[in-house]
Amino acid sequence: MRILLLVTAFNGLSQRAWCALREAGHDVGVQLATGAADLDEAVRAVDPDLILCPFLKHRVPAEIWQKWRTVIIHPGPVGDRGPSSLDWAIAEGARTWGVTALQAIEEMDAGPVWATRTFPLPAVAPRKSSLYNGPVADAAMECVFETVSKAADPDFEPAPAEASGARPRPLMTQDDRAFDWSDPTERILRKIRAADGAPGVRTEVAGLAVHAYDAMPGVARPGRPGTLLGRRQGAVLVGTGDGSLWLGHLRAVEAGPKLPATTLLGSRLRGVPNSPLPVGTEPESPVTYRQVRYRRTGRIGWLAFDFYNGAMAPGHCRRLLAGLRHAAAQDTEVLVLRGGTDAFSNGIHLNVIEASSDPAGSAWANIRAINDVCREIVTCTKQVVVAAYAGSAGAGGVMLGLGADIVAARAGIVLNPYYEMGLYGSELHTFTLPRRVGADEAQRLVDDKLPVSAEEAALLGLVDEVGPRHPGAYAEWLNALAERESDPRTARRRRQAKARRLAAERLPLEVYEARELAEMSRDMFGDRSGFAAARHAFVTKAAPTGTPERLRLTPANVSRIAPERRRPVVRPAVPLSA
Repeated sequence: MRILLLVTAFNGLSQRAWCALREAGHDVGVQLATGAADLDEAVRAVDPDLILCPFLKHRVPAEIWQKWRTVIIHPGPVGDRGPSSLDWAIAEGARTWGVTALQAIEEMDAGPVWATRTFPLPAVAPRKSSLYNGPVADAAMECVFETVSKAADPDFEPAPAEASGARPRPLMTQDDRAFDWSDPTERILRKIRAADGAPGVRTEVAGLAVHAYDAMPGVARPGRPGTLLGRRQGAVLVGTGDGSLWLGHLRAVEAGPKLPATTLLGSRLRGVPNSPLPVGTEPESPVTYRQVRYRRTGRIGWLAFDFYNGAMAPGHCRRLLAGLRHAAAQDTEVLVLRGGTDAFSNGIHLNVIEASSDPAGSAWANIRAINDVCREIVTCTKQVVVAAYAGSAGAGGVMLGLGADIVAARAGIVLNPYYEMGLYGSELHTFTLPRRVGADEAQRLVDDKLPVSAEEAALLGLVDEVGPRHPGAYAEWLNALAERESDPRTARRRRQAKARRLAAERLPLEVYEARELAEMSRDMFGDRSGFAAARHAFVTKAAPTGTPERLRLTPANVSRIAPERRRPVVRPAVPLSA
């Protein structure tokens, strides 16, 4: 089937749908919603059998939905309508939620139903971004494939929408999101997480009007609500009516990008106590704010890191490097490096770079810091290193874990193993990537600039093993994998083999890094490929000016995926209702 994805942006769910539909044997193209006239012309040129809209913030022009079957993937149950569905669901503490595939008509989110799924919501308020990338995306994929199946049936007619207890609701405004710092912690947490990662909640911190994100409850401490009680690893602790709340990221209302809270507040933090955690200890309280955690179970060391949106500024890199060195010094057989479920890593922190008074120097410091992490992984021969991609990854964040002995991905994640933003790239990718997929395939991945599913990555050799989609099932699977690899004889053979390979390399690792950094210096300091403009457009979320040719539904693009790599999509290991 010829399928066109009509989207506001090509990321997250859109990329996952693109990968899975192509692998299932369909010809799939992408069209970014850049304007009604452009859309009409682009759709006419493609003449698709079906238009799917997995992430679309704008109304589909009537000229399109009247002539081509167009199905909207709406993040709400049957009957729910409006642009703030997830925001309301989280803010109001809904117990169950859903996703509905709706046929586009004049009235938004009111068309006939093609497919729907429901799922439970956790009692503790989830981040909106986490909810969207987790249960919502999983339910959406099931709706996508049910819709495609029904579209192949000439006798199928979608059912009229019924309310089922849901209702049309307006755009959630900042007045709806407002809170007072004297409110209970749980209420404030729910408000902020319902707005994470956009638009955030407007409030005041340290006398500055900001939008707040990345909230986590803190331990109860005496202090006046709204006052700063402490800071740690880029976050600030703010007093509430009955305790405290960590804020990891803030954005100034006046202007500027979303930044780590301490970076934005700067001199306003004078006198606010810093409360560091010693490296390598597991805090007793689960509400202790910590980005890198280490624990040990028998012969296995677990180093978990979770950086907001997967962005890694120099401080994040230094903390992860310290954790790696601590873990490598232990007498374990296996070291599991596990990223967050929302994102494994997306490489250097473009927002911090953009906000710097010296962006080129900041970018240079950032790439040097992340390279130190990559080198530590590549050269570790004291343990078998498992890089566990529980979340999606992009650019240098993909490359970061490729030096591990085993790369273990969670089903359904998407990898973008290439560089954009006018950067050549580093992270030792010229060393690690060809050794995993071969020189020709490595060059193709970097040049094509296309997303790769976990399942496709396993076929290419980019990933060694793919575990279940459900986070709990993936954790159990990963534990079994680590246990298997922790057998002393098995681990010793792997470590020795790696040591021999490194010793046999014709060129030292430093040569690969030096070559990459030479190219990066021209990009960062000379701006030879438009890094400054591309970075600014990304940080400010500038509207796309057009659809990249590589994503269009053309004969050349359709032929890029080999027939033997097209296969049925892997279904979730655990039902959504579980």
